Amino acid sequence: MLLEIKDLHVQFETDGQVVRAVDGVTLTLDRGQILGIVGESGCGKSATAMSIPRLLPMPPARITRGQIRFDGNDLLVLPLRDLRKIRGAKIGVIFQDPLSSLSPLHRIGKQIEEVIRLHRNVSAITARETAIDWLGRVGIPDPAARALAYPHELSGGMRQRVMIAMALVLEPDLIIADEPTTALDVTIQAQILDLLRKLHRKNSGILLITHDMGVVSQMATHVAVMYAGQIVEQAEAAAFFDAPLHPYSTALLNAMPSLATRGKRLQAIGGHVPLAGNFPAGCRFHDRCPRARPECATQSPELVTVGGRALRCVN
Repeated sequence: MLLEIKDLHVQFETDGQVVRAVDGVTLTLDRGQILGIVGESGCGKSATAMSIPRLLPMPPARITRGQIRFDGNDLLVLPLRDLRKIRGAKIGVIFQDPLSSLSPLHRIGKQIEEVIRLHRNVSAITARETAIDWLGRVGIPDPAARALAYPHELSGGMRQRVMIAMALVLEPDLIIADEPTTALDVTIQAQILDLLRKLHRKNSGILLITHDMGVVSQMATHVAVMYAGQIVEQAEAAAFFDAPLHPYSTALLNAMPSLATRGKRLQAIGGHVPLAGNFPAGCRFHDRCPRARPECATQSPELVTVGGRALRCVN
């Protein structure tokens, strides 16, 4: 098992309030898999993902409970000096907003070179050649010239390609892609997803964080659905898209545009995701669920695994 998260709890403490963003998340990712974590904004997807390399700002964030085992090591108890050796080298992160993630003061080639030399004992020349090679691999034209550019001189699609090159240049075992195509137009989005598929290796895994079910249907081998800080369903992608089990999963798929819904009104999910720290009693989706029964308002369902699929529902 490449990645195993058990009973993860993450909270944020702001203005004297404690907000539970992640509340008992358990999931796994094996080598060769692409796990898509989906759900509406505010469900805890990014907080879960950024907990893995411990990139959440602490404070205000605090991981209060759980285990995150990566390649046999519990990252939550690993000394920071050892964790820094793993970040970049074995865990690569593609952030949602490359313009704010890249340094505006340094040329993109130098930023990639810095990642290489931080983890590999190579010469400056070798690092520069490797950086240029990877810029070419991710589809940036004239990579030697582009290596001299600053982030603000590149388009959004080009900056995202730079982020991918930086995340993959050391060929990490785990790639965390947090909403990697959100700010891109449809054409560039398709190119970026195709690029990730091509660069994905059989002995590596990708954790893909997104609210876009269409992206997951194109990319993922497995799907985990989050709602109000919890996993409510996890399954192989083919089985999930063929027959989702949780009412929230069904609602997400019904809200996704397709050829079958062309010219028709999409089925919006009524209500809103509850604010973290103000979760309702019982099933957290019950006040939006078309299949809710009286007991759903009082019984808090556990995540149960049956036949290789995990489900959190009293129905």
